Amino acid sequence: MIRSLKHCLAPAKLNLFLHVNGRRADGYHLLQTVFQLLDYGDSLDFDTRDDGVIHRVSEVSGVPAESDLIVRAAKLLQIAAAQKHGKHPLGADITIKKNLPMGGGLGGGSSDAATTLMALNHLWKTGFDRAELMAIGLRLGADVPFFIFGQNAFAEGIGETLQPVETADRWYVVIEPGVQIATSLIFSSEELTRTTKLVKMADFSGHQDYFGKNDLQIVATRLFPAVAAVIHWLQQYGDARMTGSGACVFCAFEREEQASKVLQLVPKCWKVWKAKGISSHPLKDLL
Repeated sequence: MIRSLKHCLAPAKLNLFLHVNGRRADGYHLLQTVFQLLDYGDSLDFDTRDDGVIHRVSEVSGVPAESDLIVRAAKLLQIAAAQKHGKHPLGADITIKKNLPMGGGLGGGSSDAATTLMALNHLWKTGFDRAELMAIGLRLGADVPFFIFGQNAFAEGIGETLQPVETADRWYVVIEPGVQIATSLIFSSEELTRTTKLVKMADFSGHQDYFGKNDLQIVATRLFPAVAAVIHWLQQYGDARMTGSGACVFCAFEREEQASKVLQLVPKCWKVWKAKGISSHPLKDLL
């Protein structure tokens, strides 16, 4: 029996575009977006326990263990497994190395939760398939099912309707402006445009570079001048735009050397990194 999994990547995602098409009666926004996985993210280690305890070994600044999505994900899986199989005695020690900022629009917490569900489903032999794990993940957040889906996706609805999409082979420069943005702050703004016309996946596939926009960006840049400053600087080198509800900003490049060159020019006041776009989640084959 496998007792541990080490160095499990919880990859970052970028929203290559993000359109807000409307709002449902329950307040949820209707969206269209393309999720792009990156070969950069948080790293998690999992060690099985026989006493049922879920223990987060690492300290995460500002995030108590009981409210951490990785702990909540593990406990949800325990409950689901007990409902499916009867008593579930296994627990886990979980160690996390955080590389992704909170409030960055990179899906860090959601990706951590998805990696936890996939890894522990494998270690605990709970036997859930991808669709079942996605349903469990949806209880933790709208982005969690995408990471379990395991490949780049054209997403619609409130983000739960996913279709596989092929994206261009690109390198990305990602800049962290040094601010955290709460998603609820952006979506609750009266300045947010909610009437962008629907597009088809084929529209994106045929014109990926410079396609669409991020409807949340105009709100975020007005509220957070630091985000506007990063976009203005990075636009010298290409189609710089914000991911998710912010705060991180990215720009795509065809070749690694182009990304590396820009990386060296970024002002020292901002944290910056480069990453390669990947087509599938590193743990996809566990399901």
